[in-house]
Amino acid sequence: MADHGAQTDLILVTGPSGAGRTTAIHVLEDIGYEVIDNLPLSLVARLLEGGLDRPLALGIDVRNRDFSIDALLSLAARIRADPTFAARLLYLDCAAATLVARFSETRRRHPLAPEEDAEVGVARELSVLTGLDDHADAVIDTTEMTVHDLRDEILRWFGGDARRLALSVQSFSYKRGVPRGLDLVFDVRFLANPHWVPALRALTGREAEVQAHVAADPRYGDFYARMSGLILSLLPAYRDEGRAHLAIGLGCTGGRHRSVAVAESLAETLAVEGWRVSKRHRELDRRAAASTKGPDDTGHGENAA
Repeated sequence: MADHGAQTDLILVTGPSGAGRTTAIHVLEDIGYEVIDNLPLSLVARLLEGGLDRPLALGIDVRNRDFSIDALLSLAARIRADPTFAARLLYLDCAAATLVARFSETRRRHPLAPEEDAEVGVARELSVLTGLDDHADAVIDTTEMTVHDLRDEILRWFGGDARRLALSVQSFSYKRGVPRGLDLVFDVRFLANPHWVPALRALTGREAEVQAHVAADPRYGDFYARMSGLILSLLPAYRDEGRAHLAIGLGCTGGRHRSVAVAESLAETLAVEGWRVSKRHRELDRRAAASTKGPDDTGHGENAA
């Protein structure tokens, strides 16, 4: 691969079928990337030898005739070693049960089990991909996402200046598990729970009354100062390391009050300090999606999250 001066962005997009790979590469195409889907790995080096005049995104999946984790990681390593390119590996993750549901609801056959049940194909593909997410530069879990959510997430990761560190602050319920892809996680279940206050139970951590109740806990002030101070002290180091995105999670029992309130405050603190930050409240978003879901945002299939 020849040296053509300034680095060119190159994103390798992979993950299980149904997790949203096609949606992701379409979004990248919309923001200026040249997109090629399912190019044989053995041909990628030849493609890059001629140089690129704009950023490139390559969609790669197990249907590729020469696909293997070792082959993909070897390719990624060779590209990263070339100063011509700023290469990143994006892995779109998704829970097996959700993948099965997406194939079942769209009545599509799984590419690795065209004559068998979707469960067989999903299990077979996830087995082939085991451990690949550990080597990815970016992991996006699309289990709870619609196509619109995934588009927003792709834009947060790749839509801005790659030299800036984009932050994502997420609240969640420990009952439903810790979201995949978080870099820093803080447990706020020790704080006073608004659920036990009848006047606050129906509200969420977005409301001022709930935020005031949580902040009134005598332990809150010291905790928040230490947590936010630690994060702010680490961010320059993550940025200097070349990280494009950092995901911070805050969890409580139900994901409705305490974690939401603290996430709202933390996002505001980070924004005031000049960092680019987005918010996501997993449980609130899930309830909202369940009550408003229509035929255009089902989030199923390969073209969905």
